[in-house]
Amino acid sequence: MVDLNFRMKEIANWALNIATMRGASYADTRIVSQRSRALTTKNGKVGSASDAESVGMSVRVLADGAWGFAASEDLSRSGVEATAARAVEIARASARVKQQDVRLAPEKSVTAEWTTPYVIDPFSISVERNIALLLSIDSELRSVEGVTLAETNLNFNREEQWFVSSEGTDIHQTKYSAGAGYTAYAFAGNEIQKRSYPNSFGGQHALQGYELVESLDLLKHAPLIAEEAVALHSAAQCPQKTSTLILGGSQLGLQIHESVGHPIELDRVLGQEANFAGTSFLTLDQLNKLRYASDIVNVVADARLDHGQGLGTFAYDDEGVPAQCTDIIKAGQFRGYLSNRETAHLVGLNRSSGTMRTESWNRLPIIRMTNVSLLPGTWAYNDLLADTDDGILMETNRSWSIDDRRYQFQFSTEIGWEIKGGKRGKMLKNPSYSGITTEFWNSCDAISKREHWTLWGTPNCGKGQPMQTMGTGHGASPSRFRNVRIGAAFSKQ
Repeated sequence: MVDLNFRMKEIANWALNIATMRGASYADTRIVSQRSRALTTKNGKVGSASDAESVGMSVRVLADGAWGFAASEDLSRSGVEATAARAVEIARASARVKQQDVRLAPEKSVTAEWTTPYVIDPFSISVERNIALLLSIDSELRSVEGVTLAETNLNFNREEQWFVSSEGTDIHQTKYSAGAGYTAYAFAGNEIQKRSYPNSFGGQHALQGYELVESLDLLKHAPLIAEEAVALHSAAQCPQKTSTLILGGSQLGLQIHESVGHPIELDRVLGQEANFAGTSFLTLDQLNKLRYASDIVNVVADARLDHGQGLGTFAYDDEGVPAQCTDIIKAGQFRGYLSNRETAHLVGLNRSSGTMRTESWNRLPIIRMTNVSLLPGTWAYNDLLADTDDGILMETNRSWSIDDRRYQFQFSTEIGWEIKGGKRGKMLKNPSYSGITTEFWNSCDAISKREHWTLWGTPNCGKGQPMQTMGTGHGASPSRFRNVRIGAAFSKQ
């Protein structure tokens, strides 16, 4: 029996040979084998269940100074030859309308093997056991009177990739990820309230095995989540005012994603990409000049395992560039973009920041967020609350809206709490806040310390055309912001 690793590298190298013989000045090949399991329940019944596998390859080349790309699931010798030849053909066609030759930042060749650290292979747990867990949670949620809809989900992914390039790079990388969460809905009158655990929009996701699911204690938290969903109907409406705001870590993670992560994507800044999230207010002249945030705010884009096992963690990106940590905001100053080998020189870099990633074997790698995280501060969470005389605490995202330059935004959360005299007081429903990105981040005056910090996973970030859905990571701990506009989203005016 031929070793799978040997066979895949043989196929990839044959594609490189064909591309080079056809005249490519640079070529890389990715062969990707993916497996995914997605399970949901809804009100005591299985909502959906899938366990899918996919294998295919892509060839990306430079010829006549322009890019060409082709992909196929046909890994036969003739299929590989046709795919490589097509990539070169497309590059030559693209070269007829190029504005300038593509220029790649240098990168040393590397030979490497890497696998996500994990304890339990998520696919070693049976589907029956997965569904039994979800139905138990579902039952627990619906046992609370007033809950009218319960939804649960589990998601597991395994991606094995073989990457080789004409520069001599040879990387075999395997990534596992897991995700789990649930939501309780309460319908009453003409109003819907919801509470999610451990986060909304699918829960928590990380580059881990099944141990992530076990660590979340899903059943344990179900009664409180359900009770809060029901209690929100009798809670006071969030007031409309300008006030002090404390954001829980998961909501702050989404705030980072939308108002820091997307605008630092260099392809958006350069106008090469505008799908879904628009362009960016962070024009090149603002690098190292813009006061993005207050002095205590430090944000990094960090794909290294040292940062944590986030959805943006890897050993090498899809150009074969090693994982790195890039300063984005340092002591409040804007310091860096997410770049690739093609755009690095445009911001004075000698090397890509290693952020090229792709959803699958049949998609081009594009600049994507890695783990874009707010570094921990110095405050104990209880001290932060005690230091706040009058404010509002908001937790767990419900909705978001931001303009196509990532500058003006409005967010709502599932639940809020009044803070009076340094103590958490009454529950508030329909909380929301709005602002301007730089004004908001400059109003930050307190960030909780490491023990309150979580690397949250966002599994559903869409970008590109055709759209690619990717996972990103966002580390955050509860933080305080002053003079924020609160409550406008659900005002009765």
